[in-house]
Amino acid sequence: MQASRLLSILLSLQTRGRMTATELADEFEVAVRTIHRDIDQLSAAGVPVYADRGRKGGFRLRDGYRTTLTGLTRPEAEALFLTGLPGPAEQLGLAGILSSARMKLMAALPSNIQPGAERIAARFHLDAAGWFRGTDLLPELRLLAEATWGDRLLRIRYRSSRKAHPPVRTLAPLGLVLKAGVWYLVALSGRSIRTYRAARIYDAEVCADTFERPVEFDLAAHWQAAARDYEAGVYRERAQVRLSPRAMEMLDLLGPTVAEAAAKTAGKPDRLGWIHCTLPIESLDQGVRELMRLGDEVEVTGPPELRAQLAKTAFRIAGIYRSGAK
Repeated sequence: MQASRLLSILLSLQTRGRMTATELADEFEVAVRTIHRDIDQLSAAGVPVYADRGRKGGFRLRDGYRTTLTGLTRPEAEALFLTGLPGPAEQLGLAGILSSARMKLMAALPSNIQPGAERIAARFHLDAAGWFRGTDLLPELRLLAEATWGDRLLRIRYRSSRKAHPPVRTLAPLGLVLKAGVWYLVALSGRSIRTYRAARIYDAEVCADTFERPVEFDLAAHWQAAARDYEAGVYRERAQVRLSPRAMEMLDLLGPTVAEAAAKTAGKPDRLGWIHCTLPIESLDQGVRELMRLGDEVEVTGPPELRAQLAKTAFRIAGIYRSGAK
């Protein structure tokens, strides 16, 4: 454990530069005293670690010092070969660079680790897109990536159902996120951080002007919180339903949030196995469309407005089929 931590401290200093003992202690969940002992051991092993005094001080490596990948374990090397998604890399214009990096990494690995990494690449393929979905056309994605990487301002137009001729927007791009095969741009618009679907962006232009990236911004943490808030905000209504055993098996059609809510609110099955529970819906119209997917395996018991609207929809559908084919 200690040897692994020593290597991790070395790599942290190499990638991040100067770090204080407190920062290292928080990073590796040990006492500050332990970090000082670890630094002493690194120095004794010949690693050029220096301590800078003062308020902005900390530990750092000698300028120009670099370690190699000799400490890479077999599982770590295999995991690295799972991180290169060829589809998204090609969309970003990085397919050639990714291929070159993989070859260089393979060449740098010890001979006893290379076969395992090659097996991972040959036996696992990651496909980020969902089933039955076409691929978004993304003519502007490379420009978005260029602006994001260079901290350059970006001018775009954004297709919206509310405006036929959307205005030009100037954004400060903070990151790109691939969610279920769909690319999103997270960007500062004025003082607000907003999310834009990349496929709806057009007339993109990378500006010469740069911007100051917020120091505390964490893309992964922001996306996780924003996704959670979005899901919570979308489901504003509730439907009380009876579900057959078959409907309980079909709930994945309505999404994981709905399935989770059904499991949490489910009562005891009646003599036919039907269960009363409460499901989140976005609106009455959306609730009708979604619950119709369960066919006659669901009965809406409330609210009355949803039950009535669902009955009217079912009556209209039945009328079409009663009249026969035209």
